[in-house]
Amino acid sequence: MSKNLWYAVEFCNAIGTSPKLLKILDRELVLYRTADGRIRAIDNNCIHRGAALANGWIENDCIVCPYHGWQYQTDGTCSKIPSQAATATIPKPAKMAVYPVGEKYGWIWLFLGDEMAGEIPTIPNFPQLESDAIRSIQGEFYWNANYERVLENGLDFAHAPFVHSGAFGNPDRPEIQDLQIENYPDGASATVYLSATPPKGLWKFLVRGERSPIKTRTGFFLPNLTFLEVYLPFGQLTIWTAHIPIDLHTTVSKWINFRNFFTGKWADRDAYNRTIKIFEQDRPIVESQRPQIIPTDLNAELYVAADILQLQYRKLRQPSI
Repeated sequence: MSKNLWYAVEFCNAIGTSPKLLKILDRELVLYRTADGRIRAIDNNCIHRGAALANGWIENDCIVCPYHGWQYQTDGTCSKIPSQAATATIPKPAKMAVYPVGEKYGWIWLFLGDEMAGEIPTIPNFPQLESDAIRSIQGEFYWNANYERVLENGLDFAHAPFVHSGAFGNPDRPEIQDLQIENYPDGASATVYLSATPPKGLWKFLVRGERSPIKTRTGFFLPNLTFLEVYLPFGQLTIWTAHIPIDLHTTVSKWINFRNFFTGKWADRDAYNRTIKIFEQDRPIVESQRPQIIPTDLNAELYVAADILQLQYRKLRQPSI
């Protein structure tokens, strides 16, 4: 798991002026906003006796420990110890670790890397997420699985006809042909045309006659982002997902679903249910995969032509292992 990259970790609208616990990479942090709206990230356990700052509150932009009332400024420095006289010196070790954090594309981004190793990279740009001419919804999904297994599942075209039959992918025509891959500095994408199945629900009112193969593009960006673009006859559906590694065996996927059809609020519930259904179909497969952690040896598992995107992911993550 690479720490020297920006992780998308939470939705921007999920954080206010009350502390919120964030679990990532087997550690606990707290996210909160200052009075001017800026996001802050700090270790969760108070340096004094280890109480959870997530159970505290914000006072004058300081996070207050609920146990003894110690207050920490936005740089992590302790500015008040109530049990001491106001004139007493605060011990220099009374300081919490804080982390670079930012907001972009509806997510909060966190950098856990070594700031002393060099200049911190900027949060990456994804022009695909900059359009405001479409409808979007968001949600989250928990897995009892390693985040890389979850992420790789999102790059796998060949499972669609079997796991998602009836949604996309046709079990009568499971061949993956003419896979077109595009590489980026920290990611890759691939495009295929999947055989269509008869639409259901609201979508059936938009499609008449025989359906042509559906153009589908999926891809990833290190360390934890995947995207899926489905070019339907009546519009485009796009899902971007941040797969957050809570620990080695637990992941939460925080997704944003974009669509340029059925753009009214009345269709949001249908879009939400369709997205969750896909995750629910994937869950028993992903959670049953063994080994639970993707092997570090690129030759430990077999590959066929349809696996080219997963293989590219494994190659790009090798330097961080």
